[in-house]
Amino acid sequence: MSYIHLITGGERSGKSTYAESEALRLSESPVYLATARIWDEEFRQRILRHQERRGPEWTNIEEDIRPSKHDFTGRVVLIDCITLWATNYFFDMQQDVDQALEALKKEFDTLVQQDATFIFVTNELGMGGMSESRTQRLFTQLQGWMNQYVAARADRVTLMVSGLPLTVKG
Repeated sequence: MSYIHLITGGERSGKSTYAESEALRLSESPVYLATARIWDEEFRQRILRHQERRGPEWTNIEEDIRPSKHDFTGRVVLIDCITLWATNYFFDMQQDVDQALEALKKEFDTLVQQDATFIFVTNELGMGGMSESRTQRLFTQLQGWMNQYVAARADRVTLMVSGLPLTVKG
């Protein structure tokens, strides 16, 4: 049976650092599953900073679409993050929110059928102002609906605010 912990919050709220500490608290050798695609040099540098923060105790896997193809049985897995994972589906499916959401839900459901502890990191995009960009508004909808889907299935939900974890569920 899986255990799901969703860690959410705004940009630079401390989500990843907190998620990493939780994973290391639960396992001496956790898995770090990165969902990002590198789209520019600034983002490449951000990824390198994340990688440098992690030590040799981590098993690092890069998987931008189908994390369920990996066997995580008995492991603690940090998935960082749902936002970037959703971005990949959103653009691969030509910004079709309904199609991307259904595909994400299906892959999420397949992944969490594994007997493992999953720590998902995500962003609360809808807490800011409404964008003038149609693409950003559509993606914010996708992200919000996926966050709700994961949170409903999560055993624990933590909201990060200014580096502080606030328990929302569990």
